[in-house]
Amino acid sequence: MITWLGSCLQYKWQNTLGNYIAVAGSDSSVKIFDRHGQRKNELNLPGRCVGMDWDKDGDILAVISDKSSSVYLWDANVNKTSQIDSGMRDQMSFILWSKAGPLLAVGTNKGNLLIYNQQTPRKIPVLGKHTKRITCGCWSSQNLLALGSEDCSVTISNQEGDTVRQTSVRSDPADVQFSVMKTDERSSPGESTVSVAVGKKTLFLFNLNDPDNPIELAFQQRYGHIISYRWYGDGYILIGFSQGYFVVISTHIREIGQELFQAHNHKDSLTSVAISSALNKAASCGDNSIKIHDLSELKEMDAIVNLEDETQGLDQLSWTDDGQLLAVSTQRGALHVFLTRLPILGHSCGTRLAYLTSLLEVTVSNRVEGEAPVAVAVEVEPNFIAVGPYHVAVGMNNRAWFYALGDSGVERLKDMEYLGTIATMCLNSEYAAALFEGKVQLHMMEGEGQQEQRQTRLFPDGDRKEHIVSHALTNDFLFYGTDSGVIVCILVEDWQMLNEYRHPVGIKKVFPDPNGTRLAFIDDKSDGFLLSPVNDSHVEIPSFSPTITGVLWETWPSDKGVFVSFDDDKVYTYAMHKNTIYGPRVVFVGSTKLPFSHKPLLLYNGELTCQTQSGKTSSVALSTHTFLTHTHSPGAHTYTPEELGKQLTQALMLKRFPEAWELCKVLGGPAGWAEMGRSCLIHMEVELAVRVFRMSGNVGMVMSLQGIKGIEDRSLLAGHLAMFLNDYNLAQDLYLESSCPNTALEMRRDLQHWDSALMLAKRLAEDQIPFISKEYAVQLEFIGDYVNALSHYEKGMTHNNKASHHYPLQWGVARMYHSLSLSISIWPEGITLYLCFYLVSLSVSICPEGITLCITLYLSLFLSVLKVSLSVSIWPEGITLYLSLFLSVLKVSLSTSVSLYFYLP
Repeated sequence: MITWLGSCLQYKWQNTLGNYIAVAGSDSSVKIFDRHGQRKNELNLPGRCVGMDWDKDGDILAVISDKSSSVYLWDANVNKTSQIDSGMRDQMSFILWSKAGPLLAVGTNKGNLLIYNQQTPRKIPVLGKHTKRITCGCWSSQNLLALGSEDCSVTISNQEGDTVRQTSVRSDPADVQFSVMKTDERSSPGESTVSVAVGKKTLFLFNLNDPDNPIELAFQQRYGHIISYRWYGDGYILIGFSQGYFVVISTHIREIGQELFQAHNHKDSLTSVAISSALNKAASCGDNSIKIHDLSELKEMDAIVNLEDETQGLDQLSWTDDGQLLAVSTQRGALHVFLTRLPILGHSCGTRLAYLTSLLEVTVSNRVEGEAPVAVAVEVEPNFIAVGPYHVAVGMNNRAWFYALGDSGVERLKDMEYLGTIATMCLNSEYAAALFEGKVQLHMMEGEGQQEQRQTRLFPDGDRKEHIVSHALTNDFLFYGTDSGVIVCILVEDWQMLNEYRHPVGIKKVFPDPNGTRLAFIDDKSDGFLLSPVNDSHVEIPSFSPTITGVLWETWPSDKGVFVSFDDDKVYTYAMHKNTIYGPRVVFVGSTKLPFSHKPLLLYNGELTCQTQSGKTSSVALSTHTFLTHTHSPGAHTYTPEELGKQLTQALMLKRFPEAWELCKVLGGPAGWAEMGRSCLIHMEVELAVRVFRMSGNVGMVMSLQGIKGIEDRSLLAGHLAMFLNDYNLAQDLYLESSCPNTALEMRRDLQHWDSALMLAKRLAEDQIPFISKEYAVQLEFIGDYVNALSHYEKGMTHNNKASHHYPLQWGVARMYHSLSLSISIWPEGITLYLCFYLVSLSVSICPEGITLCITLYLSLFLSVLKVSLSVSIWPEGITLYLSLFLSVLKVSLSTSVSLYFYLP
């Protein structure tokens, strides 16, 4: 709090940055303070300050005095004061910098105007712009200057000082502002509407594109006179009235004159209103309180600040451009500054958090392990924070301060300067790693002299031309990613590179799990991947939003494979399934809505700890972990079967089998047990699957699972489980990878997948082709496909020379010939008649047991024995008769049994 007792104050926040505030009281000086309340400089004036303003970038503060014709300038960058002679001989009354350029407007009590260009430096005096004192004004974004004067007129001038528009008003104008009216069709871009409070009773709207039709709005007398107003959003105006009323109107032509919102915010009086577009909030002050509303929901009161000691009342409100600080002056001459939004700076290591709770204070907490929060007072307002198991570091620009967290309290270790501006920093128990200008410096935090010098190293090494864009530090490893797509793993203990993975495109960010065994990363295409540094295997993260800004790994020990990604609006939950029949994979579990301005810092057992703009932490329960409310607090909530089923699915996707078991017991039906059993098979949890299917009464599955319990070959076991899940193609692939590839053939035969079985037999066991061909042919014969059946009977005969298996195939061929004894085909060219003849085969076999005579009757197809083709074709030229006769070759075969083949007509 800053105090000038006995008078009201003038003050101005530095534009853009908000690092300084200039304050003038009843004395002849302007004091400049930084945002922490430390006085930076003081400007001594010949008289009382009547006006001051910062340029658009916040570099130059301009001040005028009632007893001088000079303009005083203070340069914030070099902390030096200068002055320029305005050349005006009358007292100055108004000063304002342009919003779009280095132009400064100065008005006087007699209505004269000076426009000063800071860059040139050129002065343009404009005499007689008004006939009386210039009291208010505003620059537009197009460098038009609107001025209000006690002569009851408003002028619009260009940057050369030439008047382009002028209008008269009924009473003294005040608070001139440029904005854009809300219309159906905007004829020209830019700020084309000038608004002014006339006589503190009406609001006058003057459209530069329609100067002949100004609009003047009056308000209810019970509101009192207009104190202040602000434009916001798409043509809305917030107005504060002296009797404590807070009113919002729209300038849309269809809504003009209507109040969209009205509240009696203060009982006796209202003295000022302010709007922060960065926060989307509005504030009003009156009596001895400040009330803050969210502009998206004005009916809800965000905060109320009571200043009990200010019995004389409050005066003016003003926000910094970034919305972090809100200043309010009082009638007795005091200035209060409130922190309304902190920079969201926070970091986590394991379950330990460090986050900014004030501009010069960092809080370290570990709620999971029950440690009391520790406040660390820091020397500067930090740009980054890093925390490790036993240390915390803060810093800005190229400098960092290190603190040790001990049982006896916080101890400042040292501060260190780096070779460039620090982008990010990470800590482990002994080392700090700072990223700056494409390099990472790894060094010990504690150590002196030669030891410290020896324990410092810069990455990448001198012979590697890489630009590092992201890095992370675990207890054992340093990871960094480059803009060329390289991810490097360094063993911290001896600083040797363990692994290097090359990605096709550049890397944006890397996020290793606490052990360093898995690494999530985002590339330049905004795609997410999960990498195993052990063997360079990687999988793409599904449903990965391109707006993702960070990844957090689950710190609960039993959920090591779970992680979340997040952007400004949502949190996305994923689970890494390492041992499944499908191999390693990442599944998307679901998303959770993130409250406004919440930054996730820590994930523990489905609960997300976030940092808020107020410098506090807030817990967000993930919607993907709703099953925890049921299993951990039974009876606390009542869920429908549909909700319980959804919770069961979530628990299974996260591999939370104990919770899934309890949910199945609550559901009671076989569907839940079947879903859990299927999940157990996918995750190769055979023992648990036996228990689950026993609960569901599936005896066959229990017996099948018990039969494969002792299998140690992972591929073979996974193949059996895939077969149980009816995923036969996957089962075949797994069987072929296993030590028993013939199992794939057995599965296809059992399933009567004959085509697949024949293909496998050619590759694995050719001696099985006759048997498979015979079985396939029998099935084809059964369904009436005699042509294909004949083909497979014959294929079996060509692959089988054993007499014991030959005869069934021969009988099969004979049956097919019989079924195909007569065939008549009708073609466009004519009619073809096929006549088929019989073949009789007499076989005599001489064996030790005796002589066997076998007579076989075949029905021969025309192409195999004798073919007579009669074809009659009808053409325009006449009728043609074709008769052809083919006689097949007589075959005689000799073997251990002598067979004589002869043909009968």
